[in-house]
Amino acid sequence: MSRPVRSAVTAAALVLTGLLTACGSTATDAAPSPAAAVEEGFPRTVTHDKGTTELPDRPTRVVALDNSLVEAVVALDVPLVGGIGSYRDQQGAFPEYLGDAVADTEDVGPLEQPALERIAALQPDLILSATVRHDELYEQLSQIAPTVFVATTGPSWKDNIRVVGEATGTEERAEELIGDYEERAAALGAAVNAAAGDPTVSMVRFVDGPTRLYAKASFSGIVFQDMGLARPAPQDVDTFAVEVSEEEIRLADGDHIFVSSYSGGAETAARVESTPLWTDLAGVKAGNVHRVEDAIWMTSVSLQGAHMMMDDMAEVFGVDPQRS
Repeated sequence: MSRPVRSAVTAAALVLTGLLTACGSTATDAAPSPAAAVEEGFPRTVTHDKGTTELPDRPTRVVALDNSLVEAVVALDVPLVGGIGSYRDQQGAFPEYLGDAVADTEDVGPLEQPALERIAALQPDLILSATVRHDELYEQLSQIAPTVFVATTGPSWKDNIRVVGEATGTEERAEELIGDYEERAAALGAAVNAAAGDPTVSMVRFVDGPTRLYAKASFSGIVFQDMGLARPAPQDVDTFAVEVSEEEIRLADGDHIFVSSYSGGAETAARVESTPLWTDLAGVKAGNVHRVEDAIWMTSVSLQGAHMMMDDMAEVFGVDPQRS
């Protein structure tokens, strides 16, 4: 273990010890009766990517260490006491669309190195993260509170909501929300196909490096698939994304081309879009290039993001958004 992590763990343990001591018998007195806990479906054992975790009571103080898990907790109306700082914008606030649900959520540090002492100080009763994010921190986090890990945060985003639902006792609500989303996606996709003649939709993300064409295993790709929309052949593959050089940008073509930019991608976009290879694309010639918000189409990886993505699609194609 590196020294910074060891120091963080030590600090976390000290803070947690002090907090638990301060609670004294009050925490015991306030605990629900065993009968009440059983009636609510707790205690329960959750099987997850790192093994199994025993949850004695329904969690009411959750910390989520990935933005998609933050949004899953919010969608399920579970109190979120802590979230990762790197999810915040330059003004230090969560996205506006999360509303008051995160008004009192504390910053627990950046995604790359969450602050264990801050997490411990919040006295969580559940910590959520992903192996792809914090595999090396699982044992330390588990010493602070019951911890549940999903494997990754992209292709499995709907299943991750189900895991969060199981861990928080909101599994029925999770299934209801996913079902509502899938029903809307199917209806909206049918409307788009009818209005635009079964178009192919391309997803292009400009970054500081090779341009990415997002395929079927990406968040946006899954939403397209749930809508029943056709993809250009280079993107109709079971991978996350296909990286292309500027000379290969013709592979980005489609009847409609959706474009986002991340980090240094604005400069890449300006350079690529000034080339004849780009301006010669059929989608570009038809005027069907649509610029979308990267934070929604790429990094939200959530039900909230999926619904806003579909709002954009409804506007682009001029169809009923199918909002219930």
